[in-house]
Amino acid sequence: TKVTFGDKEIDFKRPFRRMTMSDAIKQYAGVDITGKSEDELRAICKQMEIEIDDTMGKGKLIDAIFGEKCEEHLVQPTFIMDYPIEMSPLCKRHRNNPELTERFELFVAGKELCNAYSELNDPIDQLERFQEQLRLSERGDDEAMYIDMDFVRALEYGMPTCSGMGIGIDRLTMFMTNQPSIQDVLFFPQMRPEKKPQKDTAEAYAQKGIPADWVPVLQKMGFNTVASLNGVAAGKLFNDLCGYNKKNKLGLPNPTMDDVKRWVE
Repeated sequence: TKVTFGDKEIDFKRPFRRMTMSDAIKQYAGVDITGKSEDELRAICKQMEIEIDDTMGKGKLIDAIFGEKCEEHLVQPTFIMDYPIEMSPLCKRHRNNPELTERFELFVAGKELCNAYSELNDPIDQLERFQEQLRLSERGDDEAMYIDMDFVRALEYGMPTCSGMGIGIDRLTMFMTNQPSIQDVLFFPQMRPEKKPQKDTAEAYAQKGIPADWVPVLQKMGFNTVASLNGVAAGKLFNDLCGYNKKNKLGLPNPTMDDVKRWVE
């Protein structure tokens, strides 16, 4: 059960240590994040000279503290549990504390090895989480999720309680073979560069008669180009747009069904 990784000996013998995220931050950063507001967390980060920016909400501020002050100490296998709800938009609320989620990550040698959680299957709760993600996106957080109304509608029909776990097999292989670089254990050493999604300008949408105010909404919903609207079911898109407008209180004048039909021609 023991492997050498760099200058450290890692012992995978059970049981692994378990800590809540708040306890880990309390132990290694010396602060208690329980009940702290976004402004208080921001002040804590500045006091600790942790690099942050204005786009970061509570979840990312907590993650910044944890990453800067805690991860390096998690050398032996350690389960970090009970993540704050702001860090986990797809996770089910903790059955004993609604401010937390039923989620854990396994850390080894300061690296995340797996991520697991109970899947959120409450459509009302999920929509509220998506709306919070939208607010973060509007502040400039490019990692925030968009509101996926198809997913929310699927939850409304009903999804059974379930859970999932993802394990970083490549990182596990790093530990087992004592390789400091992940590229040395991948089949393809050179990763393909990430392609940024192509997005049409507002002028391109205007040629279809789409008002500029609706362009960001359509792109949030995944219609990044005018061509991606071709052949889309007009009735469904009409309902999605009106629902998005109402739920997010955008105050935009809703398009007519005839308008939407012209958009998808």
